Formats: sequence, C-alpha cells, structure tokens
Amino acid sequence: MVDDCGLDLVQLHGSEGMKAANSDNFGVPALRVVDIELGNEGEEKKEEKRSSDSIASTILENITADPMAILLDTSIKGNTHGGGGTGQTFDWTIAQAIQNMGLPVIIAGGLTPDNIDDAVSNVRPWGVDVAGGVEASPGLKDHNKIQKFIGSAKKAALEASKGF
Repeated sequence: MVDDCGLDLVQLHGSEGMKAANSDNFGVPALRVVDIELGNEGEEKKEEKRSSDSIASTILENITADPMAILLDTSIKGNTHGGGGTGQTFDWTIAQAIQNMGLPVIIAGGLTPDNIDDAVSNVRPWGVDVAGGVEASPGLKDHNKIQKFIGSAKKAALEASKGF
C-alpha cells in the first residue's frame, strides 16, 4: 500500500505494537502513536503519579523499533474507543523529557487555537496534531479556528527558535 499510494511516511495508531514501527516493514519512516493515559475522570491518575522523566524513560524503554518520531496523545482510562479525541491535554513535560532523551515528539490531545502557543513555546515539539480543537461541531472544521491555530503555532515556533 505504501508504494501504491506513494507514501513517504506512515503513522501507526493501532494496537500493532512498537515493533511494527520499524521502517524495514514499510520501506519508509514510521511515526508511532503513544497514548498518555489519564484517569477515568480525565485527570492524571493520582495513584500512579510519576515524574515526567520516569514516564518518558518507560516510554523509550518500550520502543523496540526505530520510529523517526513518536506522537503523544491523550487517552482516558476505561475509554473503549482507544486514544485520541479526548479534547484534553496531557502533561507536556513528558514530551519535553522524551525530546531531551533524543527522540522527536509530535504532541496531540486537547490542542486548540487558545493553547497552541503555550504548547509550541514550552515544548518546542517536532510537530503538532490537531483535530477536534479546530472544529465548530464534531466532524466540521472551523476555518477561522484553523487559521488562528496555524498562525499562533507559526508565531510561537518563530519565537521559540530565537536564541539558537
């Protein structure tokens, strides 16, 4: 399918495991999605509260292939439809810690035109992923929100790159 579609990158968002992210499987680089699970109420699980570095180390220890980057997204414990689509952010210091350990990160989960500048300024991610945060209603994109999101992300990226 990669060749038929002319893809130069694949994103793995299912339950296929980390080994599937090996570029040898596709002939092109792979992005692996990793869910950052929140508790049943959409809050960080208090009983499992760990440092960002500890969580980042655990994620990196479980990577068994060579993804070019990982996409971190929010999931809710007990949600049967899997990760993504929660409209909630996770602790972005986890993304910072993973990047500091050498793996580029794309952040997703709860990003909106109102918080994308903070996300980009503070995390300096390799990329961002948005869906519901720029919708007028479920499944219907709002062009004004998209323009504001992109403008804010670009401005924040430019500011964050100063001093390098």
